Amino acid sequence: MEFKKDRYVHLDLLQKQKYIKLIKDKFERELARELDLLRVSAPLLVTKQSGLQDDLSGVERKVAFSVLKDGQEVEIVQSLAKWKRFALAKYGFNVHKGLYTDMTAIRRDDKMDEIHSIYVDQWDWEKVILREDRSRDYLKRTVRKIVKAIIKTSEYLKGKGFSGVSLCKDVYFITSQELLDMFPHLEPKEREYEITKKYKTVFIIGVGEKLSDGKPHDKRAPDYDDWGYNGDLLFYHEVLDLAFEVSSMGIRVDAKSLAEQIEKTGTEDRLELDYHKSILAGSLPLTIGGGIGQSRLCQLLLGRAHIGEVQSSYWDSETLLKCQKEGIELL
Repeated sequence: MEFKKDRYVHLDLLQKQKYIKLIKDKFERELARELDLLRVSAPLLVTKQSGLQDDLSGVERKVAFSVLKDGQEVEIVQSLAKWKRFALAKYGFNVHKGLYTDMTAIRRDDKMDEIHSIYVDQWDWEKVILREDRSRDYLKRTVRKIVKAIIKTSEYLKGKGFSGVSLCKDVYFITSQELLDMFPHLEPKEREYEITKKYKTVFIIGVGEKLSDGKPHDKRAPDYDDWGYNGDLLFYHEVLDLAFEVSSMGIRVDAKSLAEQIEKTGTEDRLELDYHKSILAGSLPLTIGGGIGQSRLCQLLLGRAHIGEVQSSYWDSETLLKCQKEGIELL
């Protein structure tokens, strides 16, 4: 485990818990204010037939089990990207109004390292938009509002006694193809590092579509984000010296982009699911949405060297030994 020890501010376990509470309460309020969102309750479990499970990159195994009473197979959500769109329609949200919720999930195939955990907690949010809002300009405006909420939370934290992290409020936007053209000999994560090290706060537009080298910048399932109007929000994490992803978000598929992306990925079987039928029929609203990592945001704003410092999760013996050796206390 490598990190900049001269930039690492020691916090005891109780201090961490107090700051985590401050961050989550403050950011939640700021996010709701900036995007005009209402907090709602959300499911932990969905059925496979509903089509509401988020397949992420399409290869991750779900955590599933049979319900004792009727034998129904249910899955623990991996995110709520699809459920939120149904909820907006069900609750009757108006245009440019939206919802957010606390999402907790188990992603059994996620790595366990300084920034990854099999336990995922994030603010999942979604809002109704108009057809004319399906543009990169609208996407950029929304990203700037989220960054504004993050910066306000960082400043609030400084007022409460923690001033170890500085963030850049100006977002540098770049498409995944432009990033490839800029660094053609680097792998995607290496490109992310170079651009984020330079500009500090970066949003990479266009994740999922194949680029000129025949590969996507990163994998995305074909049935929630429109690959032309989505992306990842990255901040430079000084303690870990890396491009630190805080949010994945985007304008969601409409009937046209869903059909195109399904065809490109050869996943036509999904069109038999209720969620996909609703999009093709135009019975669900046009939306924009995403997820913002709760533990990720706390790790960033507190300058922590390991995500286990801001969340309680399962860690293998190798991780525990490394952290103990470096004097890193996990929750």
